[in-house]
Amino acid sequence: MSRSYKVAVVGATGAVGRQMVACLEERKFPVAELVPLASERSIGKSVSFQGREIPVQVLNQDSFAGVEIALFSAGGSISKEYAPIAAAAGAVVVDNSSAWRMDPEIPLVVPEVNPQDIGLYKKRGIIANPNCSTIQMVVALQPLHAAARIKRVVVSTYQAVSGTGQKAVDELSDQVRALYNSQEVKKKVYPHRIAFNCLPHIDVFQDNGYTKEEMKMVLETQKIMGDESIRVTATTVRVPVFYAHSEAVNLETKKKLTPDEARKILSKAPGVKVVDDPAKNKYPMPLDAAGQDLTLVGRIREDFSIKNGLNLWVVADNLRKGAATNAVQIAEILIKEYLK
Repeated sequence: MSRSYKVAVVGATGAVGRQMVACLEERKFPVAELVPLASERSIGKSVSFQGREIPVQVLNQDSFAGVEIALFSAGGSISKEYAPIAAAAGAVVVDNSSAWRMDPEIPLVVPEVNPQDIGLYKKRGIIANPNCSTIQMVVALQPLHAAARIKRVVVSTYQAVSGTGQKAVDELSDQVRALYNSQEVKKKVYPHRIAFNCLPHIDVFQDNGYTKEEMKMVLETQKIMGDESIRVTATTVRVPVFYAHSEAVNLETKKKLTPDEARKILSKAPGVKVVDDPAKNKYPMPLDAAGQDLTLVGRIREDFSIKNGLNLWVVADNLRKGAATNAVQIAEILIKEYLK
């Protein structure tokens, strides 16, 4: 009989934290005891798990006694402080923040792409969960890279407001309601109105003119795919969509791949669903991706402006595959291969 595990979820009352709890239940992860953790602001709150309401505990240095797996989604500063504490207490941490992603001693993992890197957790007891927009892109890129070697990626993202958190979801909803009722539109989360608008601004701007989000896609892609020769340039845009990120991805490969060859490769790729029949108006949309764990790929066509070019349209649920599900998938491999 397989054993079960004491699992902590840090940031359990946030959008991703609640999704982590839901994914643990949906995927029947063997949880002996769930420990939902959050800040003092969540005193009195609870999370639903397996038909029970479990009270949220306040995160502190003693929170990880006996915890074997700790899923973190509480922001970089919390992860920097508490992930080493959890690891020192004996837990394996899967961290959803950007705090550890580019640390050379911390594996950065997408299970469909580089599951072999999970074993590197033994160095520090921490595994990093990549950025949501990076995850869905590399799920689509890896099988094509294996077949034809990708030289260059140009990606433009169309990212849902839920990527910023529940307050951004509420802001979009409130602004739409205000506009329809001829009321004042209030801005708190974003510097400009997000309702019926697009903001080419995700995270802070860097000295090179790119935003931090854009540079995450560049650097994380190279690390996950284990190939720093892949050149990546990104433009990330926040759009008035509640859930699921979309990406226009342009590839240049060393070997020629026809669109039909790419479709066949992607149709067999783990975690991918090809939705590509323009004649019947079938292509990936956020409405289709929201609530599921697959990465949808469509609009697969040749880029005739270069010798070996392809265009893809990639859509996935940013709270699920882009965050919570990816973390739980990592935990599933941990218990299957390493924490028996």
